[in-house]
Amino acid sequence: MLWESISSVVLGLALSWVALHYLPGRLPSARVVSLTGGLGALFGAYLTRSALGSGHVLATLAGAVLVGAVTLSLLIRTRGSRPVRSATAQ
Repeated sequence: MLWESISSVVLGLALSWVALHYLPGRLPSARVVSLTGGLGALFGAYLTRSALGSGHVLATLAGAVLVGAVTLSLLIRTRGSRPVRSATAQ
């Protein structure tokens, strides 16, 4: 289980690096993207392992990559948009 956790975090960080490389202007800071990718993949591995049980290493890592990609997709902004400020902050 330790190797699955470490592998899922590494895969999440690799996914974050790819996202930062291909979408540099549409993502927040690199630190936020890396943290989100790593933690999303770790949560995905935990979720998949809880659903399938032990002995499904490749499926667990695939679940980690899928959940990591979904959490990273929540950070993507549209082109040319600025962060939205609330009405009370203006």
